[in-house]
Amino acid sequence: MDLFVLAVAILFIFAIVDLVVGVSNDAVNFLNSSVGSKVASRHVILTVASLGILAGVTFSSGMMEVARKGIFSPRFFTMPELIIIFLAVMITDVVLLDLFNTFGLPTSTTVSIIFELLGAAVAVSVMKIMRTDQNFLILAQYINTGKVLAIISGILLSVGISFVCGAAAQFATRLTFTFNYENKIRRYGAIWGGLALSMITFFMIIKGARGASFITPVMLAWIKGHTWTLLLGGFVFFTLLFQMLMLVTRINILKPVVLSGTFALAMAFAANDLVNFIGVPLAGLQAYLTANASAMPLTLAMEGLEAPVHTDTLFLLAAGAVMAATLWLSRKTQTVTKTEVSLGRQEEGLERFDSSQLSRIIVRMVLRLFDTAPRAFPAGVRRWVRRRFDATGYRPPTGYDGMVPEFDLLRASVNLMVASALVAWATSMKLPLSTTYVTFMVAMGTSLADRAWGRESAVYRVTGVLMVIGGWFFTALLAFSVSLCFAFAIGYLNGIAVFGLLTLAGYIILRNLKTHGRREKAARDLELLDLKRVSDPDFAVRTCFEHSGRFLSVVQGNLGTCFDGILTQNRRQLKQLRRQTSNIQKWSNTIVANIFKTLRLLQREELKQASHYAYVISALQEIAESLRDVILRCHVHTANQHAGLLPAQKKELQQVRKSVEALLAETADILLTRRTFEYREVAAHYVQLKQYLEECDRRQVERIRSGQSKTRLSILFYGINNACLKISEQTLHLLNIFHQTFHLEEKSSSKNSRMWAQERRSASPS
Repeated sequence: MDLFVLAVAILFIFAIVDLVVGVSNDAVNFLNSSVGSKVASRHVILTVASLGILAGVTFSSGMMEVARKGIFSPRFFTMPELIIIFLAVMITDVVLLDLFNTFGLPTSTTVSIIFELLGAAVAVSVMKIMRTDQNFLILAQYINTGKVLAIISGILLSVGISFVCGAAAQFATRLTFTFNYENKIRRYGAIWGGLALSMITFFMIIKGARGASFITPVMLAWIKGHTWTLLLGGFVFFTLLFQMLMLVTRINILKPVVLSGTFALAMAFAANDLVNFIGVPLAGLQAYLTANASAMPLTLAMEGLEAPVHTDTLFLLAAGAVMAATLWLSRKTQTVTKTEVSLGRQEEGLERFDSSQLSRIIVRMVLRLFDTAPRAFPAGVRRWVRRRFDATGYRPPTGYDGMVPEFDLLRASVNLMVASALVAWATSMKLPLSTTYVTFMVAMGTSLADRAWGRESAVYRVTGVLMVIGGWFFTALLAFSVSLCFAFAIGYLNGIAVFGLLTLAGYIILRNLKTHGRREKAARDLELLDLKRVSDPDFAVRTCFEHSGRFLSVVQGNLGTCFDGILTQNRRQLKQLRRQTSNIQKWSNTIVANIFKTLRLLQREELKQASHYAYVISALQEIAESLRDVILRCHVHTANQHAGLLPAQKKELQQVRKSVEALLAETADILLTRRTFEYREVAAHYVQLKQYLEECDRRQVERIRSGQSKTRLSILFYGINNACLKISEQTLHLLNIFHQTFHLEEKSSSKNSRMWAQERRSASPS
């Protein structure tokens, strides 16, 4: 029995880890609207959510039965068999959720735990049947197939209904209030706030508190029988309350609505989803205690797990404290939240996902529908709708302290109100809707109705939504398959399998941590480059050149790594570098987007400088393309196991590398620091490179004629040299444009200016 004590201890250790990874994923459900709308500072938002979690965990005692008897019938299993199931489930759950968190994909912890229990229970049931030579048809006695089918139908039901309801509600709301809604909120805000908060409060009662010990079956039946009375009473009460507040204060009604909705969703999440993290370890502990109290602990059927159980409140509060701490400390929580917020943001910007063929097909179909459907309405109605949805003059209200919201408070309140109403309605009707799926799809529906998915961003947003939805089904498949395999391994190999799986889980978590760190750094670098909203054109211009300097520094580093890889024939180094080429392209695209934003800020008399910025765009794109080309050439050459460079070619490329890197480094420093410089000294690197490449060409022709350099090796050599020449040319173009832009600040005298211009003409690339 000592081994089973150790197994239960492992379950509880994994419960703590599962709380961390689970909350990191599920937090997006209740943080999305608050974080995206910047309703308050991050500390206030997390405080409200933490209070909701601590309130919700005290109501979750009644939900713990799902892990014990929701998926399988415990009376057909013994304690050792249940321990196998629970170990396989917890190891799978931690690894699976941490994987989704690493890539910032929100998924359902409920679906994961359900299908993990299903997979492990099927594996143990099959082993039991094989040992007793029974018919496999009795497998249906071990598994509650009805529950599984309800979960699957809930996935499909949640996706469609939530998206349509979110889009319809946001369309009607925006049509009523428009984007410039401040005056209308002062006029009708009390009614809107009363409607929203009455739904949120009812959701809190029906969904969050139904597992509480003080909610008796009679009280629950009364609540369900008087739904409309509660909603109407709440609407009248909150409307009068908000109207009084608006008369005596200047409060923005939408802020308490959004914060109340955040509290309600956090409370419901903790009340219903806590079982996903600690329900299995608690069931394992109860199985061990029940078996240990009997004379035959290893063969006793676990019928005792079918009885109701009460979980100690202190234990629930401790779990709630871990969940609340995770909200504040976990960086992966921010990563998952950022994914959903970016998919629903109002403006264009850096896109989290690339386009796909399926998303392009869907966007084309929807555009055709939107082109033909409005024709059924009179022209006057179409013009009126366009005016109501015109966001041209919209500016976020003051008081954000530099934090620009991804969408406004009106949409955030719609997200919370519709999600609360749908989940409360489905719960009262006993329909299988997932909170995760509802909140995500409502947010996507409202963003579509708000015209956040314009032509410039639609394919990327649709790809993101399809990725998340596909991830939900992948969660179910992966959870079932992995837990099934883990349960078979533990059942046949016992302690060896447990040790091996624990080692594997630790390795995967550490690897995911490193991967997340790299992805987070890359995303942070791109965000630092992105100019959100700026009003000072001079600042925007200076920032664009500074960003170009940082870009050249990154190009220099990548080019140096590429030279190291090809000179040493290091295929792995080049393969890893090739994976990073998309980041270079994103860097250049981001700076180009910033330049477009800068052009919009220029006054009419400043538009003469616009041609300079067009050259900057061309130069950045040429540098990025040339770098990607040389990296691709070098990787393909080494991956195909072609002959390495000749000693003479290596020596020549070292000199080429020295000139290019010197030009990149010095230009980057000039752009970053805006220091004075002698153009002749900087351009000398390019002149030297161009002359040296002409000598290299002559030597390479001789090597080709003598047969020393084969065809593919010659193609590689010329490709590297040409790419380096293009990068140098475009770098010098950037330096020219930089001086033309800031020449008044840099020239010290007219004589120096004329000398500088003469040197530039003599050294500039053709």
